[in-house]
Amino acid sequence: MKKIFFHSFRGGTGKSNISANISACLARKGKKVVLIDLDIQSPGVHAVFGFKGSDIKNSLNDFLWQKCGITEVIHTLSSKFPLGSGEIYFIPSSIETNDIIRTLRDGYDFTRLTKGFTMLEEELNPDYLVVDTHPGLYEETLFSLSVADILFIIMRPDEQDFQGTSVTLEASQKLNVPLIYLLMNKVLMTEAVEDLRKRAENTYGCSVLSMLPHSEDLLKMGSSNVFYIKYPDHPFSKEIELITEKILSKS
Repeated sequence: MKKIFFHSFRGGTGKSNISANISACLARKGKKVVLIDLDIQSPGVHAVFGFKGSDIKNSLNDFLWQKCGITEVIHTLSSKFPLGSGEIYFIPSSIETNDIIRTLRDGYDFTRLTKGFTMLEEELNPDYLVVDTHPGLYEETLFSLSVADILFIIMRPDEQDFQGTSVTLEASQKLNVPLIYLLMNKVLMTEAVEDLRKRAENTYGCSVLSMLPHSEDLLKMGSSNVFYIKYPDHPFSKEIELITEKILSKS
């Protein structure tokens, strides 16, 4: 089971949307994917798959607080989306206010989370574990990144992200994550796009694997559906394919 993490220095980069679309692309290629929304403080992946609060009976929070087993919080998605021979086992975080406040106040036991990863591998034997992290460099986030096989750091083409990504990348390298790639999201696809790529690669000494385009079509959907499934031939979806092929090539 390869562990694929998506992280960013700050919120609003489109991290949850990208992790959901990558998971769907892997599943459409016949892979079994466990997708965990580890952004416990501000979860968002559930919205992409059409979940509302009432749809989430058990959450990752319940497992971390030892209220249930890890397999009791799984939602299979092949009945909701055309995933072919693949499957997504989705583990959402709670979107209940009291649960989020408790997490902000008390944190969670990281060793319990890693035990959950092991249980999922033993119970489901998935091909990939995809993790959507909480943005920033919190203690729990750093611990979780330390077990990643591949880390995608997502940034936008603005100065705040350029500065913050440098800190995130340095911390990730100190954790000895085997493979780290940059993804630049919400890029205006002008003639200067390659200059932007070169600037990022020269700044960080790290490959920019994909320049995901800013798109009105994405804005209209508003993260309320899996864009890759609905618009497979869109330029954004082609970049999702490119990222997915890189993941497959490293397996």
